[in-house]
Amino acid sequence: MRLFSKYCQVGVFLLIASPFAIAETDVISPNEAATMRIKNKAVIVDVRENDDWNEHQIHGAIHIPLSQLNERLAELEPYKNRPVITQCQAGLRSAQAQLILKAAGFPKVYLMNGGIQAWHGQGFVTE
Repeated sequence: MRLFSKYCQVGVFLLIASPFAIAETDVISPNEAATMRIKNKAVIVDVRENDDWNEHQIHGAIHIPLSQLNERLAELEPYKNRPVITQCQAGLRSAQAQLILKAAGFPKVYLMNGGIQAWHGQGFVTE
């Protein structure tokens, strides 16, 4: 079992003890996420709740709230062999989603560091 500590942009330490712990290489920037999405190499899964999703979302992202992710894993099955990027408001829920997807057998799951707040901070637009 590995223990990994990652500083999130919201100023909180995220400690995860799991055989599927997050490695530094599994965390990508909004710029990297945008590049992967534009090149159609990755799918973004937004795990925010409905109210946040309805305010704004990344074009083409799949919306599955973290609270429903376990029950809706089958919806992501077509993307199992592609990189999947988890995204939330600031990065904490997407870390949990990343662990769920790894445990479900998704081999390439990345956390977008800083969530949609960082996406906006980099000047990327939302719908």
